[in-house]
Amino acid sequence: MSFFEVYAVAGLAILGFMTVLWVASLILRDSSIVDIFWGAGFVLANWLYYALSDGFDGRQWLLNILVTGWGLRLSFHILWRNWGKGEDYRYRQMRQKAGDRWWWQSYLQVFVLQGFLMWIISIPLLAGQHSSTPDRLTALDWIAVGVWAVGFFFEAGGDAQLTRFKANPANKGKVLDRGVWRYTRHPNYFGDATQWWAYYLVAVAAGGWWTVFSPIIMTTFLLRVSGVTLLEKNLKETKPQYREYIEATSAFIPWFPKKKRDQGD
Repeated sequence: MSFFEVYAVAGLAILGFMTVLWVASLILRDSSIVDIFWGAGFVLANWLYYALSDGFDGRQWLLNILVTGWGLRLSFHILWRNWGKGEDYRYRQMRQKAGDRWWWQSYLQVFVLQGFLMWIISIPLLAGQHSSTPDRLTALDWIAVGVWAVGFFFEAGGDAQLTRFKANPANKGKVLDRGVWRYTRHPNYFGDATQWWAYYLVAVAAGGWWTVFSPIIMTTFLLRVSGVTLLEKNLKETKPQYREYIEATSAFIPWFPKKKRDQGD
């Protein structure tokens, strides 16, 4: 199959995947289940690209390992985090605003939209899976592994540290500013974006330099749409200490924290 034939098949598969999730959300009355399957959806797309492509086996399996490790960890983390808590407040607000229209509006506004983004963003995975040249792992592939490892450390480490922090009742209302959270206010978002730049480097190694729009879209969404901007707006209102944290800590790219000024300076 040609590159774009495989891509079209994957688009239909993702649409079917999202439609099944939508039906499940109607039964459960919980549209936020879509978040649980965001990472798993990319795993599905990647393995479909692998099954339908005849690329270089070493690069294919490199992507299989990296994408599966990232996607399944993310899905299981969100499942564990959200278990028993009901629908996320963002979706509840959308449900209340839409009223009786939400049953079909959620399909377009949540599931089809996220499926479309998943399809567009996944294209570096296909570029890496489909090309049979070069028929060896290059220096760029190994650089990608290093970049991915940095991203995975910040995302998985940040999530684990935040989970432990929230599990302690004594930390209620406090701001986590230790561990990787000392160097960036959003280690999980930084790590997520970094891993997508790693997938792009694998695509470049296979000739897919033109798929650069994928990590740009992912990074932009994490920074400006569904990630940093949205979350910080809520945190500023609910946690007074967060404003001090903002002044001392890098928003996204990890860096050493600023020293607090002494009173009277």
